[in-house]
Amino acid sequence: MLLEALGSALLGLALAWAASHRLPHRLPSRALVLPTGVIGALFGAFVTHTSLGPGHVLATLGGSVVMAVALLSLLLRPTRGRARQQLTPYA
Repeated sequence: MLLEALGSALLGLALAWAASHRLPHRLPSRALVLPTGVIGALFGAFVTHTSLGPGHVLATLGGSVVMAVALLSLLLRPTRGRARQQLTPYA
């Protein structure tokens, strides 16, 4: 259990670091992105481990990656260059 938690925290940190380097213009400051990735991965590991039980290390790490990516995607801002589309097509 301890190695699952440590592995998921490192995976969340790596995902958050990669996202902050790949999309710095669409994410808030790195001081918010890095802990969000770690917390999302730990929460995903907790939920996956609770639902599957012990002995499913790879599935637990997979669940932590999915939750970290989902939580990091909530931090994304829309691009500034695109014009907003009209809500009504015949206005």
